[in-house]
Amino acid sequence: MVTKTSSKIFCHDCKKELKIDKDKKIENGVRLTYDKNGEKIEIFKCKNCYLEDKSLKNYQPCEVYSRIVGYLRPVQQWNEGKKQEFKERKEF
Repeated sequence: MVTKTSSKIFCHDCKKELKIDKDKKIENGVRLTYDKNGEKIEIFKCKNCYLEDKSLKNYQPCEVYSRIVGYLRPVQQWNEGKKQEFKERKEF
């Protein structure tokens, strides 16, 4: 969940690299922590993304199921044509 590669830290939303000072404080962003079943997860956001939206979104992948040819299947497994059809659907 934490967007890190070695000593680099990136914004969760826009993937912009965040700077860390010598005291390991984030200079141009914030560190958000949440508890997931007793495990503390850290998410980093740049100041612009944090000011735009302070909430944690999209931190956990979600699998969407829908009906195709009579069966419920994960949309992620569909071919490109069916995925486009799913995007164009209108709910009534």
